[in-house]
Amino acid sequence: MTTLRADEEEEKPLQAGGPPFSSGLCSRLVIHPQFHSRLLADDRNIIVYLPPGYEDAERHYPVLYMHDGQNLFDPETSFVRGRTWEIGENADRLILSGEIEPLIVVGVYNTPRRLEEYTHARDRRMGGGEANKYGLLLVEELKPWIDDEYRTLRDENNTAMGGSSLGGLVTLYLGLLHTETFGKLAVMSPSVWWNHKSILGFVNEYDGPPWPRIWLDVGDGEGPRTHADADLLYKRLVANGWKPEINIHYQMVEGGTHDESAWAARVGDMLRFLFPAKQS
Repeated sequence: MTTLRADEEEEKPLQAGGPPFSSGLCSRLVIHPQFHSRLLADDRNIIVYLPPGYEDAERHYPVLYMHDGQNLFDPETSFVRGRTWEIGENADRLILSGEIEPLIVVGVYNTPRRLEEYTHARDRRMGGGEANKYGLLLVEELKPWIDDEYRTLRDENNTAMGGSSLGGLVTLYLGLLHTETFGKLAVMSPSVWWNHKSILGFVNEYDGPPWPRIWLDVGDGEGPRTHADADLLYKRLVANGWKPEINIHYQMVEGGTHDESAWAARVGDMLRFLFPAKQS
């Protein structure tokens, strides 16, 4: 386990190969290399954001589980080098200004089998379809371990999941599949197109209550098909009972593109919707 503070730089590389970095945060990051699963073949790194004030041993915190964790904090491991989601900087700022409640963020690094793990159905041409196993990793292995390691609020009302692109797709799928675990979803630029848009059929067949609370977005710079797919997904969710601005927010971002910089630009709005500061 490697712990980084804003005023520290770790010089020794992680055993898992992930380069250490100076976070520049007033919060704390903890890296757990090579988390092992009995369900999936590949081990993966886990990075944990602990909010300002976590030193208060009496307090417990909601948790946001994020896919593609290597893109969240470290500019050296991000898909586009030097560009991250800046989720730590955004969370720090919003927590310290009192706009959101303090939370823990758990970033789950992807693996070479990202496509398989982040897709709910097997596409005849592209493969995939192992999201159910990945979901069990999150629900049965990672979450219990995080709950034991950190001071978390363990119920579904305080447990969220989020991601973008295929990470947005798997967030929606697993969120509707595991409503007993996840009460909040950040579905950003979702890959609705996967397997002939079969996620829309899954939403149509969902017969539970309009739960979890959902943030859904897309950028108009991602292309007309991606935008149209997100519109259609939003309409299907509303038809299934979700209420705009009550338990679902849909945002079409002018100029928004399909990359880390674009998601960083709106991650603060997502945090405000899913984790608003509690009124005293």
